[in-house]
Amino acid sequence: MKKIFMIVMSGIFFISASGQQFEESVTTVENLTKPEVSVGADFAMQFQALRHHADVDLVPLGSNINLPTANLVVNAILAEGLKVNLTTYLSSRHHVEAWVKGGYLLIDRLPFFKSRFTEKLMDFMTFKVGVMEINFGDAHFRRSDNGRVINNLFIGNYIMDAFTTAPAFEALFRSNSILLMGAVSTGTLKPALVGYSAGTQAYTPYNIHEELAFYWKAGYDQQISDDFRLRLTLSGYHASNHHFGSLYYGDRTGSRYYLVMNRVNNSPDDVDPAKNHMSGTWGPGFTDKDNSIMLNLFTRYRFLELFGTYETVKGTPAFGGSEFNYSQIAVEGLLRFGKDDRFFGGARFNYVKNNTDSSVNRLQISAGWFLTPDILLKAEYVDQNYSNFTIYGGTGGFNGLMVETTISF
Repeated sequence: MKKIFMIVMSGIFFISASGQQFEESVTTVENLTKPEVSVGADFAMQFQALRHHADVDLVPLGSNINLPTANLVVNAILAEGLKVNLTTYLSSRHHVEAWVKGGYLLIDRLPFFKSRFTEKLMDFMTFKVGVMEINFGDAHFRRSDNGRVINNLFIGNYIMDAFTTAPAFEALFRSNSILLMGAVSTGTLKPALVGYSAGTQAYTPYNIHEELAFYWKAGYDQQISDDFRLRLTLSGYHASNHHFGSLYYGDRTGSRYYLVMNRVNNSPDDVDPAKNHMSGTWGPGFTDKDNSIMLNLFTRYRFLELFGTYETVKGTPAFGGSEFNYSQIAVEGLLRFGKDDRFFGGARFNYVKNNTDSSVNRLQISAGWFLTPDILLKAEYVDQNYSNFTIYGGTGGFNGLMVETTISF
């Protein structure tokens, strides 16, 4: 039987070769008799020519190629409506050795239950469970993820980057362009049974029921005409207590702007890309309490594409400190042209401030070429500025050129 939400999902995929995908569903496979396995990979390499400045001494930066990054992706259709995924980071800025990002089971049919009720229910529902990238907001669908950068038509991710992997369960309802999701997570990329403090020589047990994080999404997504698509979503993330909440410090691979704003400490760590692997980003870091809201607007009319984000987060740091309050705005516009939208150009403005009057702003101007739907070459000019940052003596910033190429299949 054809599933109702599969009809709805026909409008969820972008109409160009480099189209925007949001929440996924399981590909329908007729007469499946054994698991259908596919193996894919993502490779990325950057050339960096950036300069930075501050009211303190910063390490000098050259112009060179950064360490290439790569992902290995294994997907398998196990049965009708059942897909399993495993993603491994083969090489990254933060870890040069291979290590597992995560994996999940995606369910949009229940072949092990034979009833009309479950068949009808799964016409509208999708379940996802695993140690996985959590679905908070829409910005994470357009970010670079180590070797997988083909979804990001710029090079850097947001200044305040809401991304983490964690054990989680998500239930998604889709019908007539409406989507509603409720989810629960352990709230951290690093589950632990017990912690130890060398300062107090005390052990602290961690219990999952005391540290759960809850998140949700509500939205409208419609291909209104052949030329016009509109998607509007509101998302929330809420954790009342955690020893190591990682929503705003969960990227274990590292940022794309290597060594920017590294201060001179006369140490080998000053020039080690793995030590300050989130250079160029800014946010609350690991959290105890976290209440976050994100509003996203995506629209495309013919060759013009717009994406906007407004985000707020209030909470307390994981390792003690006063309450923080951050807000972020990001607006980007892209122009796609050429046969099958193979070429693009665009700009993104990103601004973050907190309750201490510190702020960061960034302008990115990007252009690129899809040689094929799986091969992308892009270049970016970036200009980022820091205001009221004590660690930089007040002000600072970096700017320059980045070039990145990627293959994803």
